[in-house]
Amino acid sequence: MNLLLRSKFFFRISLPVILLLSVKSTNAQLFKPNDHDSTYYESFPEQTVVRTYFSRKYTTFALRSSDNKPKFKYIPNSTLNYGVGVTYKLLSLNIAYGFNFLNNKDRVKTKYLDLQAHIYGRRWVIDLFGEFYKGYYLNPKGFAAPSGNDYYVRPDLKVALVGASVYRLLNERRFTYRPGFPQDEWQKKSAGSLLLGAEIYYGATKGDSAFVPTEKAPDYNQLGIDNIKFFQIGPGIGYAYTLVIAQHFFVTASLVLNMSATFAQESGSIYESDKFSFTPNYMTRAVVGYSGRKHIFTLSLVEKGINVKGVASSERYILRTGNYRLTYGMRLWPSPRLKKRLSFMDRILEK
Repeated sequence: MNLLLRSKFFFRISLPVILLLSVKSTNAQLFKPNDHDSTYYESFPEQTVVRTYFSRKYTTFALRSSDNKPKFKYIPNSTLNYGVGVTYKLLSLNIAYGFNFLNNKDRVKTKYLDLQAHIYGRRWVIDLFGEFYKGYYLNPKGFAAPSGNDYYVRPDLKVALVGASVYRLLNERRFTYRPGFPQDEWQKKSAGSLLLGAEIYYGATKGDSAFVPTEKAPDYNQLGIDNIKFFQIGPGIGYAYTLVIAQHFFVTASLVLNMSATFAQESGSIYESDKFSFTPNYMTRAVVGYSGRKHIFTLSLVEKGINVKGVASSERYILRTGNYRLTYGMRLWPSPRLKKRLSFMDRILEK
């Protein structure tokens, strides 16, 4: 059994355990009334947040070259979506659709299923990713294309990524992520927090032909490679800070750096080989917005960056997956009838 098969087995066993323990701890810490300093941020656990938003998700795949040759990036033609959503305590539901009038489908048709869940508890922050994309085009425009005015397209190229990260906020009494994301809290004074945690990911990229276009092949070490699989696991540390201006305007920035043990397998027309290495990765979040007692406006970005080293290349394969969103939200008191219908959810969350 090679290293990659062992890593896939470990991934299947360890991921459910990590998530079960983390979600249980997150749920237990979310609703206690005196678990934070209310002079720094205010929580609205009994109110319902309704929102409308525009968003775009993406998962890109890039290759670096030695000898200072330019990096090139495969980009999906994912849709700009319009959606609506609601948050009640820990639970959020968002529904969005990529309407034709919002999107340009001329470059290449991308089929994708992008499942992202970002859980912001009082003490724990959990990110879940399930990315499945097929159909990419090359950036920059004209790179390896028959005409300089065209994009080089790869309708056959597939990218898959599944994994999770779990981080502990060490200053949960004064700092919260929730004003910028679920929007059911209001940060009134500037504060920050150190984060400690770990991540685990499994990914694969495959094409019907080599990742590097034929005319560019001599410039890149990934000669003939058309398939790469990897497994990563490792600890991380980061810091998050929210700057508040006049109580209502805020900017949140967060960066987590992770050092992962990586098992990678490259294969193609020439050979197949395995490689073990330690690679640095990152997770970044950024939000700018306005938050009051009732109305919230935010522009946010969440991005995960993953680096993978292969035997064929002294440089890296680079995966980036993320979501940026423009949101307007409103906090409302549920009507007595709705409150009664939500009572079963309260009982579940309390348990």
